[in-house]
This record gives sequence, structure tokens and C-alpha cells, in this order.
Amino acid sequence: MLNITAARKAKKQPLELNMSPLIDMVFILLIFFLVTTSVVKETGVDISRPAAATAVSKEKSNILIGITKDNRVFMDKREIDIRALRANIERAMAENPEGGIIIIADKESQTGVAISVMDHCKLAGAKKVSIAASLPK
Repeated sequence: MLNITAARKAKKQPLELNMSPLIDMVFILLIFFLVTTSVVKETGVDISRPAAATAVSKEKSNILIGITKDNRVFMDKREIDIRALRANIERAMAENPEGGIIIIADKESQTGVAISVMDHCKLAGAKKVSIAASLPK
């Protein structure tokens, strides 16, 4: 029977472990996970959405604008003054021209604030503006 250890001792060759294929494999897995993960944007505040029987989910990357129950407006996890909203929407649309705008308004927020946000979206040139709702339970 062939004894590998005895043959190696007879030739006096040191054992070598090649790490290159292992490192290559780790980098390939890292690239795979980076490419396949999806980035989820949020408004940065917890909002209680109203329920709607006709609610549908949107799959594309969208610009999210949140309105809290005390009528504060949030975009990209920071509070925005309503007067500066149009400029922020224009900048976000320049980065993502294909995405639509989704307004996530709390069910206790005032309708006038939501209408004002929609107006700023239209003035910024947005063609697809939606209001978020949750499915009824």
C-alpha cells in the first residue's frame, strides 16, 4: 500500500498549501452577494398607513416622502421644510429619472399637507406620484 507521508519524508519535500484558489473563491462570493442584495430606501420615520382594498405594491426604485401624524415631512431619513421639498425632489429625480414618487402619509396627518407635497412633486416634474396605503386586515 502507498503511504503518502512516508513518500514525502523520503523526498524531504515540505507540505505547501496554496491559498490563491481560496482567496479567489471568497472574492467571488463577496461580489455575488453585493450584486444580488437589494437596497431598500425608507423615509426614516415610522408611519401608520391607512388601509385600502385596492392597494398594490410597486417594484421599481422609487423616491419616498413621508408625512408624520404631526405633519412633518421626511425624505431620505431627514426632515425637510415644505418650502425646500421641490429642490430635493428635483435632485432625487435627476439621480433616478425612471422611478416614481411615493408619498407615505400617516392616517392622522392633515390632507392639506399631503396635497401640498403632491403639488411640489408635480411642480418638480414628476409624472408618477402615488400615495401609499396598506392592505386591509
